[in-house]
Amino acid sequence: MKYKHLFGPVPSRRLGLSLGVDLVPYKTCTLNCVYCECGETTNLTTARIEYVPARSVIAELDDYLSTAPSLDYVTFSGSGEPTLNSALGSIADFIKNSYPRYRTCLLTNGTLFTDAAVRRAVSRIDMIVPSLDAAGEDAFKQINRPHKSISCAAVIDGLAALRSDYRGEIVLEIFIVPGINNQPAELALLKEATGRIKPDRIQIGTLDRPGTEDWVEAAGEKTMQKIACFLGEAELIGDFRPRRADTALHKAQSDQIIRTLQRRPCTIKDLQQALNLRPVEIQKQVNLLRKQGKIEAEKKSRGIFFRAK
Repeated sequence: MKYKHLFGPVPSRRLGLSLGVDLVPYKTCTLNCVYCECGETTNLTTARIEYVPARSVIAELDDYLSTAPSLDYVTFSGSGEPTLNSALGSIADFIKNSYPRYRTCLLTNGTLFTDAAVRRAVSRIDMIVPSLDAAGEDAFKQINRPHKSISCAAVIDGLAALRSDYRGEIVLEIFIVPGINNQPAELALLKEATGRIKPDRIQIGTLDRPGTEDWVEAAGEKTMQKIACFLGEAELIGDFRPRRADTALHKAQSDQIIRTLQRRPCTIKDLQQALNLRPVEIQKQVNLLRKQGKIEAEKKSRGIFFRAK
């Protein structure tokens, strides 16, 4: 079977070897974050519908998981906001009912947990990794550029409600954008918000690959250490350490990308057209190849171009 909604498995610095499940069309999201590795949001929405058919996703999962692959997680992620898909709950239930050996994870921007239906949909997922990059409205708008119906206060309320309802592990992720959310007043608001949300763990990260806006810079290591201590021994998101060998699929995709970039520099869109791979698959491979020092990036008028070193 050729998979339309599954990608990977890919090595993740947070989750080990992870099979991705993409539940929305490319860049369908409630936010338009300045640091997003997938680029600018093209469908900024809060509408929860079945963007891709649940039966198709379940058929692909059944076909793939029936071979008993070695995985650390099956992860709802990809190139948009997974909780926008109204069938998320039924797909998560299928995995837990049919393949209970596999742990599941949801990577989410956390904007829709004000809706009790969303909180019910995620109740059987083993780990939820929501984002909260700001606790003040101005900083939230500058960094996350939300749909007009979303406020920062409501996002925090929704995450606090999730903590009350949900019995799994919550790992709250905060992305530091120097000049905006590393200021004392904003950090104090973030600390207050995390006290309300009560996550099991807090992880903080900063820019390590090209984002949507080229003015976004990485915070220095000392700054990150200070913020981690201030927030209460938060973890710094570090480099991926593989727990299992990369799959043949991962290596084949990686080799394809390198061979293409050896011939000419390409954008993500160029690679997608040349290799017939999904953008989210290409982006994850490109991020890993950059970390390994095999390729480099350069921003030009038509976008970010990658070339082999």
